[in-house]
Parts: sequence; C-alpha cells; structure tokens
Amino acid sequence: MAIGALFPGQGSQFVGMGKDFYENSKKAKEMFEEASDAIGVDFKKLMFEENEDLNKTEYTQPAILLYSAVAKRLFDENNNKDIAFNLGHSLGEFSALVSAGGLSLADAIKVVHERGKLMNKAFENEAGSMMVVLGLDDEVVENICKESGLRVYPANYNSDGQIVLSGIKSDLEKMEDIIKKAGAKRAMLLNMSVASHSPLLEVAVKPLRELLDEYLKDEFAPVVSNVTAKKYTTKKEALEVLPVQLTKPVLYKQSVKNYENDVDYFVEFGGKVLMGINRKVTKKKTYPITDMASLEKVLCL
Repeated sequence: MAIGALFPGQGSQFVGMGKDFYENSKKAKEMFEEASDAIGVDFKKLMFEENEDLNKTEYTQPAILLYSAVAKRLFDENNNKDIAFNLGHSLGEFSALVSAGGLSLADAIKVVHERGKLMNKAFENEAGSMMVVLGLDDEVVENICKESGLRVYPANYNSDGQIVLSGIKSDLEKMEDIIKKAGAKRAMLLNMSVASHSPLLEVAVKPLRELLDEYLKDEFAPVVSNVTAKKYTTKKEALEVLPVQLTKPVLYKQSVKNYENDVDYFVEFGGKVLMGINRKVTKKKTYPITDMASLEKVLCL
C-alpha cells in the first residue's frame, strides 16, 4: 500500500497549531526546541498564543513548516506504508523536502524564514496581494490577465474552476470587477501583503538559490515540483525548480493528477486545506493529520 504525502502552504496557519502534539509528545517538544534554536524565535509562544507575528510571512512560513514536520515525524515513527512521493503547496514544497530528507528541520526553518524576508522586501515600495477566483476556466482567466494590462498573474492552479491570482494589490482591486463581469462566481482578495508566484518576485530568486545551495542534501526521496508537476530527487534538480518557484504558478491540480494512480490515498500533514481542494481534483481519499487523535486514526487505516 502506498500513500502520497501532502503539505499545506501559507494561509493554513492558526493560533494553537501543533499544541496537541507538543503537549503529548516528547519528540514534538524536541522539534519545537530545535526550530526555536535555529532562528532565535520562541515557536511555542508564536504558535500557541495570540500575537501579530504569526501572520507575518517570515514567521508564518517556518511555523507552518514546523507543524507539518512534527505531524510527519510522528507519523513516520509508526508508519508501515510506502510513501510514493512528497507534494507541498507553495511553502509546503519545503515541508515536503524535510519529509523527503532533502533538508534538515533546522536548515529548512532557516531557509523559509529568510524566504519570507526576501518576499517582504520585494514589496517594500508597493503592496502585493493575491485573489481567489471561482467559476471560470483557467484559459479564460489567463487571457483576462494578459489583456488587462495590469500587473496580475495566475499563481495557483488549485482545482478546475478555482485559480488564485497574484499581483500588485491596487491592480488586483481593479481586476475584481473585470473578473466578475466575465462570469466568475466569486473573486475575493486575500489578506496577503506579497504577490507569491509572480514575476514580481524575481529579485528574490538569486538569494534563495544561494541559500538552498548551502543547505540542500545531494539526494532525497521523491518530491513533486510545483513548477513542473514532476518528481525530482537531487540537489541539482531542486536548484533548477525551487528558486524559480517564487515567480512561477503552483501546478497543484496537475501534480495530483499526474501521480494519483501511484497511491491508495493521500495524507495531509498539518492541515485540512489540501483535503478540501483534493475533493475537486481526485477520487482518491485525503486524510488530514492535525493532532494526536487524527494521527492515530490515519495510522490505523
């Protein structure tokens, strides 16, 4: 029996994430301490107490990665099934690399913390954002973006009829009416300050590549690239796709469709967002692991 390991991205964070793991697992406590030491941040305070930092991208990214990594590590301790591949959504691709053995937890925390800083820096002078669009075909949305003359780009191909746009916030606000007039069921601006997966992040590609070159392992278990929707297993391949992931759209639904026949079901580590998307993409079941109870449930499958 084989499973596909899934890892959610930014936007899945919430106060209290990982608390049940922390309170009931010595290994989880050790991982929280390791992450805290890596960048000098109290992850227990960041993730368990009300605060403003959890929604700041340089802290959001390592927090989500840590939550996913803990869920996956606790699962691995008792799992006897094959993991066919690791697939993350956006930031989740870095969590997937931790799962695959391509990055240590501490190094991944350092990388995504810096990734968040680089993304913020790209929008110091003009705010970016993202917008979810429901009810239009991909090609229709792509053509609207091209013909609008606005700095707006397709960013996430989540499922048929659901695409996320990325761009300058003021341009996305103008795009909202255009999209609705084209027949979209919904066009909703997201609470984000950066335009992920757009050409506007080109300035961050080189420094991210340099970071990854320092920390990536030479070989690891299969990870599915957001950029190509294909598997890769080496540092050389990762350096070709991971840095430019910042500027390219996330081919999530394409990735699932490419490899759904390789697995009996999917497991989402540290969230339920991808489980919701998968209902529209594949007939294969997706089971989330978000706490000790859901961990035990999935281990019994």
